[in-house]
This record gives sequence, C-alpha cells and structure tokens, in this order.
Amino acid sequence: HLPHARPWNPLEEDWKLPDNWKEIVHNAFRERLDKFRSFKVFMDICVRCGACADKCHFFIGTGDPKNMPVLRAELLRSVYRNDFTAAGKILGTVAGARELTLDVLKEWWYYFFQCTECRRCSVFCPYGIDTAEITIMAREIFNLLGLNIDWIATPVANCYRTGNHLGIQPHAFKEMIEFFVDDIEEKTGVKVDPTFNKKGADILFVTPSGDVFADPGTYTAMGYLMLFHYLKDQGLNVTWSTYASEGGNFGFFTSHEMMKRLNSKMYAEAKRLGVKWILGGECGHMWRVINQYMDTMNGPADFLEEPVSPITGTKFTNAKSTKMVHISEFTADLLYHNKLKFDKSRNDNLIVTYHDSCNPARGMGLFDEPRYVINSVCNHFHDMPRNTIREQTFCCGSGSGLNAGEDMELRLCGGLPRANAVKHVHEKFGVNMLATICAIDRAVLPPLMDYWVPGVGVTGLTEMVANALIMPGEMERTTNLRGEPLSGMEE
Repeated sequence: HLPHARPWNPLEEDWKLPDNWKEIVHNAFRERLDKFRSFKVFMDICVRCGACADKCHFFIGTGDPKNMPVLRAELLRSVYRNDFTAAGKILGTVAGARELTLDVLKEWWYYFFQCTECRRCSVFCPYGIDTAEITIMAREIFNLLGLNIDWIATPVANCYRTGNHLGIQPHAFKEMIEFFVDDIEEKTGVKVDPTFNKKGADILFVTPSGDVFADPGTYTAMGYLMLFHYLKDQGLNVTWSTYASEGGNFGFFTSHEMMKRLNSKMYAEAKRLGVKWILGGECGHMWRVINQYMDTMNGPADFLEEPVSPITGTKFTNAKSTKMVHISEFTADLLYHNKLKFDKSRNDNLIVTYHDSCNPARGMGLFDEPRYVINSVCNHFHDMPRNTIREQTFCCGSGSGLNAGEDMELRLCGGLPRANAVKHVHEKFGVNMLATICAIDRAVLPPLMDYWVPGVGVTGLTEMVANALIMPGEMERTTNLRGEPLSGMEE
C-alpha cells in the first residue's frame, strides 16, 4: 500500500502533502517506537561520541556534516525529544528538542535519502546503534506521506504485480533466458537446457532480475546457466521460476510490510513447486532480507528441508532456518570437493580485486567464500586495504534506491571511498577488474570506475567461474561471455 501517491517534485516549494501530515508523522513515529524496541533504544542511547562521524561514505564524499551518521540520526532524535520525552517537552531546545515543521521534514527527506543503509557506521559504534534501522523508520514515515521516489516505488509496484522489479511478464522472462542459451551455445558450442516452473525439482533458483536484464549482470546470469548445466549429470535438479522472478526486494527501502509481502513470494513459489530448498543468486539487499528478516517475517518454512548439496552431500547448517543458500557458498563447496574443472589461464588477462557488497558482508558474514572462488578461477587476485573490505567494506554509494541517473553527482561522491581503495590496488598491482556479488553493484560500479578509476571493469563472481569452467563437449573457447578474447587469444 503506497498511500497519498501523487506526482511531486522535491525541488518544488509545494510537496502536495496531505492536510494532516503532522498528525500522520506523529502517530507513525509513536507506533514504531512502540513496535520496534531497537528504534526506541537507538533514539535514547547515543552519547554523540563521534566514533561514526568519518565512517560514512557520504560524509567522506560530500563533506556535509549532516551526513555524519550521528547528525543524520539527530535530525530525527530532535523531534523525538520534543514529542516523546519529558525533558524535551520541558526544556525544549536546551534539551536538543525541536518542533516538526515543513522545513524539518524536507531536511529529513534530503539526508535520509543520502543514506544507503549500508551499516558501516554500526560496526564502529560502541553502543551498536544501527543508523540503517533509523533510516528505515524515517523512510517508512515518508512513505505514509507519499514521499517515496519513483526509482523505488515503481519497482515495488512492478514486483507486486509481475514478480520482478522491472515489470517483466513471465513469458518475456523465459524468452530472455532462452536468448542467453543461444548466446552460450554460440560462444561455447554447448546447448544448456534450463527448466522453468518445474514441479518436483529439488532446488528453486531465485536471482535478482537485474542479472537477467541489465549488463554486466547478464553475463552473471549466463554463468548460472552454464554452472547448472555442468552439474546436471552430477545430480543437480534445479528450476527457475517465471513468477518468483526477483530475488531483490525494494520493499526493504519502502516499509517492513512491503518487504514482507515481496519476500513471501519465494516461499510461496517453493511450496507450489514442491522443491526441497532454495538457491539464491548474487544480490545485496536480497540477502539482508533473507538472512535477517525472512524466517521471522514469512517463516517458519517447515515445508522445506535443511539444504544439502546434491553434489557433495554438504549440509548448509547456516541455512537451517531460512532454507536458502547463497550461490557463492554453493560454488565454494563444489570447489572444495573438486567437483568443477577449470582452466584458470582463461582469466589471466584479469588482475582482480573484490568488493564486499555491504549486505552479504555485514548482513550475513559472507567474506571468505567469494575470495575462495575467485582464487580458484583466476591467478591474479589482490585485496584492497583491510579497513575498506570485509566487515569494514565501503558501500558502492548507490544502494537503497539511489542508483537513478539524476543522482549521478551524489553517487559519484558517495562512491569515492570505494573508488579510492580500488585506485590504490589499481596503481600498486595493476588491478583491472572489480568483482562483486551484488546486482546493484554491477549496475553502478561501472560508471563509478569510469569516472574515478578508468581502466577497471566490473564483473560478477559467477561470470568469472563460467569463463574458466571447462564444459563437457565444448568447442575451443576463444572469447569470454562478453565476446572479448580470452587470455592468449588476442590478435
């Protein structure tokens, strides 16, 4: 439900707010304080020590003090004190309280849409305050006023209607995959044969629709197809869904209720098809929702089984409750058990570094598996500086719905810290490829690299796997999935 939907422009003076907008904000604020204990605690416990101040990529990139996580949250806390604390009501501005006005609301909107909910600041907060949770609450309140942005609201509506953010109908989704099948055959000589909506399959595969419809993610989708075909003779029985055709969840940037609704389609489709468990593709916010929300929002998924690899017999105990496994975990396990054959030299023209996507990194602790996969399929890998990777990774600067073209200047500022770390390894080791496991990263990092670090490309993990994978019955491989000459095949 997107209430008070209307055309509006943040650059205009009149935001066309409902007449009772202050009442809506106050009631929504109170409801969330009562419902979410973390929100209430985070409103009260900040001591403004400043440990988070220089940890935000938007503060580093813009130099705007209100992009310090502590000051961004303070924009909300000041109204909280005024409306919901005795000290604020009695002492007013002396206690750091202020009344909610139209200018205050506009200030909220301006700065809470300069937070990508990456949660880097929370790693450094001595009290564990998660500014992303505060941003989520602010955006929920905006949504109740109809102050969402088209780049979020339209994908949410599309996903609710057709099953994916892009609004692609099932037949078009299937046709796009079939186009990849033809492209793979042209480059490898192997005809892969994916199945769709197959009842009785062991595994349902769900990936972000960006992998199917946006370069360079499309090459990652081709990688999935090749990997699954390779494993078919070893016992992999996996199916794609043309209905639950979106792993990402822009409801996460809208409201808890919409996040829950959009997420529920994966379990519903898994139940309809009668699969044993779910395998998920390379996405960022998809995995934050899955790992930290899905089981309690839409579970328990007691109709599914604890995931077990049909190839290696490995039990993915970390997915015992959600019944969903990340593709990089699945692939790393295959590599550990020597179930895949590679020609690493095909990737010898690549000097690779790895960008820890915020949500798989900080939201589920997925640090080592992607690096294990990269080192298994290429010979040249260099990590960026330690304080820019793993749990301290810098955001791409365009997550949480900020990757619209009109936000490009802001995106380039927010992406500066990540680009700076890439530039370091580019100059020191000659790095020319940035690998990542997030669809938004694959969409937004190419222009970021073009601007800040020319000469560095962007790839998905499974694309690199597929380029090195020796497919049974393949012809001589002379190009990668992008049609570029493999190492040693240049004219």
